[in-house]
Amino acid sequence: MDLSNKIAIVTGASSGIGISFSKKLIERGAKVYGLARRLNRLMEIQNELGNQFSPIQADVTRHEEIRSWIKSQFSGDENPHILINNAGLGLFGNVEDVSLDDWHTMVNTNLNGVFYLTREVVPLMKKYDGHCHIVNIASVAGLLGNPQLSGYNATKFGLRGFSEALFKELRYDKIKVTTMFPGSIATSFFDQFGGTHSNMLQPDDVADTLIHLLETPDNFLVNEIALRPLNPKNPDES
Repeated sequence: MDLSNKIAIVTGASSGIGISFSKKLIERGAKVYGLARRLNRLMEIQNELGNQFSPIQADVTRHEEIRSWIKSQFSGDENPHILINNAGLGLFGNVEDVSLDDWHTMVNTNLNGVFYLTREVVPLMKKYDGHCHIVNIASVAGLLGNPQLSGYNATKFGLRGFSEALFKELRYDKIKVTTMFPGSIATSFFDQFGGTHSNMLQPDDVADTLIHLLETPDNFLVNEIALRPLNPKNPDES
């Protein structure tokens, strides 16, 4: 796909890899609608990236809010070509200590939010004569389970299944579906584990991989890709 003049929706756009995704897309000539709950942060990002970044205050867990925005934003000839389902969170602990609120928050954000936006965007993509692309950001936690990550694992494994079904469902509509499974990335997500370090994946490198996936030839699909640090250990620790 030639990204120039394409329209992209990026969720979780107010921090971490969402910012890097938006920046790299704009550098390639795309227009980005960046969705997040923190409007003030989105406005700061617009100041950094320019008017090709449109800040959209939205909560992906609220179906009617997402549905209303899609209908109002794309009521004319403008339709999205790219959807990056990036918003996600992890709340960790032993299974007996995971609260119902924490469980529901993870399910609503990591699974329901992806479904709500995708079901509204797909009919618009089907109207486009060319190829479109949906990229779902999972985690290596969607490939293997670990203790104290049961809720996060469940949602990311679920996202993998949703994505697998979706790619087979939409491939003949010229809509690509790719799932990315990154390992530890140097973002605020890992602050709860004591912060980040230089051996973690860097957000811009992950975003470069996203751009590569989007720019593959039309009949070339990478439906799943895992990204990991070669050496994940903190270099400051013996």
